[in-house]
Amino acid sequence: MTAPARIARPRTARSSAELIKSEAPVLAHNYHPLPVVIARAEGVWVEDVEGRRYLDMLAGYSALNFGHRHPDLIEAAHRQLDQLTLTSRAFHHDRLAGFAAGLAELTGLDMVLPMNTGAEAVESGVKVARKWAYDVKGIPADQATVIVASGNFHGRTTTIISFSDDDTARAGFGPFTPGFRVVPYNDIAALEAAIDATTAAVLIEPIQGEAGVRIPDDGYLTAVRDLTRRENCLLIADEIQSGLGRTGRTLAMDHESVVPDILLLGKALGGGIVPVSAVVARREVMSVLGPGQHGSTFGGNPLAAAVGSAVIDLLATGEFQARAAELGKVLRAGLEDLTSHGVTGFRTRGLWAGIDIDPSLGTGRTLCERLLQEGILVKDTHGSTIRMAPPLTITQEELEGALAGLRRALT
Repeated sequence: MTAPARIARPRTARSSAELIKSEAPVLAHNYHPLPVVIARAEGVWVEDVEGRRYLDMLAGYSALNFGHRHPDLIEAAHRQLDQLTLTSRAFHHDRLAGFAAGLAELTGLDMVLPMNTGAEAVESGVKVARKWAYDVKGIPADQATVIVASGNFHGRTTTIISFSDDDTARAGFGPFTPGFRVVPYNDIAALEAAIDATTAAVLIEPIQGEAGVRIPDDGYLTAVRDLTRRENCLLIADEIQSGLGRTGRTLAMDHESVVPDILLLGKALGGGIVPVSAVVARREVMSVLGPGQHGSTFGGNPLAAAVGSAVIDLLATGEFQARAAELGKVLRAGLEDLTSHGVTGFRTRGLWAGIDIDPSLGTGRTLCERLLQEGILVKDTHGSTIRMAPPLTITQEELEGALAGLRRALT
């Protein structure tokens, strides 16, 4: 694996060590990043302040599906920066209708509620589902419930951590928002037993990313869709990480040809340039919202709409979905070769992998630090599991180089 020529950019005079040290007194300590200070990036490569090159095998948790500074996305952003960046939704602007229409067409749904962050999309999706439950299903006021899966990760707002089983995210932040029931993931019988007359929606990730890229059994998503239709409740699919090409399809739900009632998108929708998220839903569901009942100053702003529209154009060609599917085979084959060299298990779907490491070799964090020395950036999750989710623009040579680096780090 050969890194491309150095990115020509002015360099800061401060070292990585100095910059890391200077963060401690002024930044909240809510992250524990690897000791690397990135200053420049292009494609699948990033460069630290000293000029060392690294292969980005995380892609901003799928926010960088198209790589760093994709030329089409940068051009769209520059063009819009020269025209208009923000109006608020107090007024119309000329980019919003095209963005919404494109996203509806791409997803096979009808109406779009543009927001900014993934957590905002989840919160907004829950609000829409509750409003539908009262206005359409007829659930008594304040009695609507939403069923979620154990091991979920939908964000870290107060409401979202109320239905998380991650003690690190929850401890010290109560009291929690009521109205949620947690059932085991990938257990259709448990889900069926939990549904009752108060159930407004079932909210699931088709693949659980933070839990270590947990992929449900074939047929599970179809069964959830059939069950929610039969019981007259909504299916909300959180595709904030799994969507927009990552798994080899536009959406992870597409692997079972399942169309949810409400779809949550984010991360890659902003092209790694601006935060863009969206709730996309069937017309009869989204139509429950009226003026003043929900909003966002920056949601659907002109810059976000321009970049989001360029992302939709990239996905409309099918090129990135096909790349993820084909290179996903290379990723799986490489991990199979490592099952006798410290990898105890793995799960892949497209260019996304959760990799379990023999605990005797160290924690996931330890392995990430070893990979950092190999010039490869990944992220650990629970215990001795790491995740790989490179930009969909990665080449086969670069991907094989990352796998070779993983082998070296394991030994």
